Amino acid sequence: MTQPDRYCGVVAIVGRPNVGKSTLLNHLLGQKLSITSRKPQTTRHQLLGVKTEGPVQLVFVDTPGIHKGQSKAINQVMNRTAAAAMSDVDVTLLLCDRTRWTDEDDLVLSLAAQQSGPVALVINKVDLLENQSVLLPFARSLSERCQFDAVLPVSALRRRGLDELTQYVQQHAPLGPHLFPEDQITDRSQRFLAAELVREKIIRQLGDELPYATAVEIEAFSADERGVLHIHALILVERGGQKKILVGESGERLKAIGTAARKDMERAFDTKVMLKLWVKVKSGWSDDIRALKTLGLDPLSEP
Repeated sequence: MTQPDRYCGVVAIVGRPNVGKSTLLNHLLGQKLSITSRKPQTTRHQLLGVKTEGPVQLVFVDTPGIHKGQSKAINQVMNRTAAAAMSDVDVTLLLCDRTRWTDEDDLVLSLAAQQSGPVALVINKVDLLENQSVLLPFARSLSERCQFDAVLPVSALRRRGLDELTQYVQQHAPLGPHLFPEDQITDRSQRFLAAELVREKIIRQLGDELPYATAVEIEAFSADERGVLHIHALILVERGGQKKILVGESGERLKAIGTAARKDMERAFDTKVMLKLWVKVKSGWSDDIRALKTLGLDPLSEP
């Protein structure tokens, strides 16, 4: 008996910060993989999300938002990571937030226009548009600067237009073997996902006070004989005042962050989790290339 043909397509999701790339990936996969918040630059790493349906496997590459005007090493690393994701893919999805176009969108568009493969314009959050008739002239004006293979209006949060988007990328998946087992949904480890879930809760609870001043490193990750995961996470901040904010009165803020992160970990890992958090001041970590490599934030380092 001959095996049916298999198809595998690699799809880059790119855009400026806060246009909904991670939300789109999560809903395309049908489960939470990328962390999300209302704050720009929540995503720092390149993350693969794998969706396998029958003979077709799609490997989505979620990227940091491409941004301008930030000189720290961490911002430079994030931009390089996002730009590199567009090389050697089968399809590029350029995501924008309705018709809200900025200089940073221009930067993403200029990078996408250099791609040799198909580029689709994905207009997100269209459910928030009062007048849908503005979409066509908006898309036409951008098409003068980049030859889009398709224009796909969606609402990632409301799951509208995602079937059409999935069908579009499936059509561009070339014949070839699958890159991952059919039950695997990411290239990242549980340790990585645990660190990201802690960071998400920090951003959601303290986004105004500590928007980008923290990093999370998993120091211990092991299961006991009952299958309970014991996870120890170190949270890095740059100044003593930030540590005080993060810990909170009598440790209440840190406890709330830990409780929220632990609940998400138990859902993600399908087991009981014992989570311990510590906070340490490490001055200048976000502008130190060696520190970024240690935290897995260098684009050339292994995920």
